[in-house]
Order: sequence, then C-alpha cells, then structure tokens
Amino acid sequence: MTLGAKIAVARAAGALSRRSGRGATSLPGKVLMRLAPDAIGRLAARLPHGSAVISATNGKTTTTAMVAAILEHGGERLVHNRAGANMAGGIAATLLDAARRRGAIDGDTGLFEVDEFWLDRLVPQLRPWAILLGNLFRDQLDRYGELETIADRWRAAIATVDALLVLNADDPLVADLGLVPRDPDFGVTYFGVDDDAVALPGLAHASDSTHCRRCGAPLTYDAVYLGHLGRYRCPNGDSERPAPHVRATAIALRGTRGARFELHVGDEQATVALPLPGLYNVYNALGAAALASALGAPLTQIVAGLESTQAAFGRAETVRIGGRELAILLVKNPAGANEVLRTLALDDGAVDVLAVLNDKIADGRDVSWVWDADFEVIAGRVRRVTCSGTRAAELALRLKYAGVAPERLHVVPELEDGLDAALADGEGRLVALPTYTAMLALRELLVARGAAAGSFG
Repeated sequence: MTLGAKIAVARAAGALSRRSGRGATSLPGKVLMRLAPDAIGRLAARLPHGSAVISATNGKTTTTAMVAAILEHGGERLVHNRAGANMAGGIAATLLDAARRRGAIDGDTGLFEVDEFWLDRLVPQLRPWAILLGNLFRDQLDRYGELETIADRWRAAIATVDALLVLNADDPLVADLGLVPRDPDFGVTYFGVDDDAVALPGLAHASDSTHCRRCGAPLTYDAVYLGHLGRYRCPNGDSERPAPHVRATAIALRGTRGARFELHVGDEQATVALPLPGLYNVYNALGAAALASALGAPLTQIVAGLESTQAAFGRAETVRIGGRELAILLVKNPAGANEVLRTLALDDGAVDVLAVLNDKIADGRDVSWVWDADFEVIAGRVRRVTCSGTRAAELALRLKYAGVAPERLHVVPELEDGLDAALADGEGRLVALPTYTAMLALRELLVARGAAAGSFG
C-alpha cells in the first residue's frame, strides 16, 4: 500500500470518529503511524522551509501560539498543531491534515509544540532546523521522573540533529544544554529577564533545579525571577547564567490583564504591550521572540505578533457566562501555580475562585504538589472558593491550611455543579484554577453552553 493510500485510510478513520462524536485530534495520526511508522519523517520532509520545535514543562502551548502569530504576520503558511496535541499521534495528525497529492503539503513551515517526554523520539523524525527549549519544572513525577531525566533525554535529542538552539538562559538545566558538542554552524540563542524590580526575595521552598550540573554545588543566585529561574552562578566557577541575546527589561505586570516590557533583540529595542498576564508570559514572549529572530523575523514583525497573540484556552482566556466574566488560568505544578497566584494577587479587590483538582493520568496521579503551591498569597483576598474535581476535598483542605476561612470554602466535586454554584453564589469576576483534564472538561461545558467556541476534537 502506498503512503497516499495509507493517508486515505487514516483520514477515513478520523472522519468516522468525528461522526461518532468522539473527536479526532490524534486518532488519524495514530492510525497513520500504525500503517506507516515513518510517516512523520516522510511528511515533514515535504515542508519547503523545514520545521521548528518547541518544548517546555510550562508555557509551550502559549509560546508556540506566539511564534505562530509572529510568523503569520510575515506571511508564512504554517503546519502547526494548534489543538495542542503534542505527542506523536497529534504531530502525525497535523501533518496528515496538511498532506496533499503527489508529495505536496499545504504549508511552508512546520511549527510543532512537543511534549517534553516525547522530544527525543520526535526530533529525529521531524529533523527541525530550530529547537526552542523553554524551561524544566517538576511536573507529574509519576509519569516523567526527575528533571535530570528529562534533561538527559533532551540532551540526547539535540545530539541527533543539526539545528539552531534557542534556550532559556535563566534555567540552569536548560542553559546547560547549550554546552552539548555540536556543529559550530548551528549556534545557540539565549533569552532571559534582566529586571531586578520583578525579582523575588529568594528561592521558594519548592524550587526545583538549584545545583550546578558540572560539580553539584548549590548555585548562588543574584536574582530569582520565577521558581528556579534567575541570574545564577556556581560558587566553584563551573557554570553561570549565559548572557541573553534576547531579554526583557522595564517589566510592568498588570495583574491578570496583561504585561508591558522593553524587548531587546541584540542591539535593537522595542516596547511590547502583551495581552497575556504574568511574568511567565513575559518568558513565553521572550522565547517566541528569540526563535522568531533566529528564523529571520524583524523586530517590528515580532512585536506585532506578540501584541496580537490570543490566549489559548485555559491559559488566561476570559469568557462571559451567566452574566459574569470567567477567567481561566491553568495550574498543573508548583512553579506554574505559584506564578498564577502571584499574578492573581496583583489584581485589586476580593476574588471568587473555582478551583478544580483532578488526578487523572494526564494530570498525574500524585497531587501532593498542591502543598508546595503558595495559596497563602491570595488567602486573605478570597471571598468564596468552590472546590471541584476528583480531589476537591484535598484541595479544600490545602486552602484551609493556607488561611482561607472555612465558611468561604465550598466542596462541590462534580464540575458542572461546581461551576453553577460558583456562578450563582458569587459576584463580579470569577477566576477558575483548573488542572489539565479539568480545564478540558470546563471547556466542554462552556462550549455546550455557548460561552466558548469550537473544540479541540
């Protein structure tokens, strides 16, 4: 059977799945890979401008959306896994959807968000000529293992291809990957924050990667910006934070409404009014700017793309429902949750919260990470918290210990009932803090009620 025939079979399987109401984000790709194990590599090779790959623990979906906005401002036609399906099945399905007859493909450049644990398997197939690695944080240890495990897999992936590297200078584990021996024709671009006005008092108790990869000594930090990200150096002189080529200064965080900063790309500089909130999105924007610059985009195009980026669902998106504004902020690990809470704390006034904690496979069965998330920073501002999800009671207990008054805590395990209760019994803006599968379930509810458009499937 030819590749074209296998593509037809995979597309038919996807169409059948959609008609049955089960969606088809990754299924056609999985069918195609079963029929043609080399399909990803063969289809990616059709892209005339090659591919770029983005991976990180936190922020890869948003960063990829930012890069897409920048490149599309320059007229690039992208083959991009916009739905966020970032493992092999999703990548294959994206390429399958773009494939055309006689070896053609509907796009110029591949732009692929890749799950951090799949990078070493997908990079040799995609053979990208640019790889952006944003950060490594403790996440789903029952699925992924310790951070060093992921870093070693990333190191192996980098060694398989000749590609431009775009690395977060402020993350010790990620920046260290720039030292991997490689072809000197393929350089490394570092990005990072240079603004001590947004620095934290010190490392959080749950900081992840704080030791030198060369000698194991605890790193010394001159500034801590987010989790373990910052300006660091080994006290023995074995490593230090590289000087970033793309950096942010004069950062102004505007709570959950957005951020503003000065973007420096080499010797050029411009002001960016980012429509997405938090220092974590400033980091996402820096990574996107660095990758786009490495791909040849001028600064004016980079700024236009960043300022036009729309929030991906669940990642600072706001919708209207039940006469109220609902802001959805994904939380899935201590570092990400702490930045969301830090951002939320910048808003004025009291806040109503719908907190949803699931322990499904895609969330990670171990939810003990909620005890390392600093809910204390918003405890005094909370007017009402509705706790839902499979681990709603444990989340309510965590919030009680954080200082939320028991009479303000309401446990409603079923998400739909919890959403109704949170909308009915509060006032003003409602902030939803869901884990990953809870975010997807919330999206389905909002689509069904006409508050959000479209679907992933």
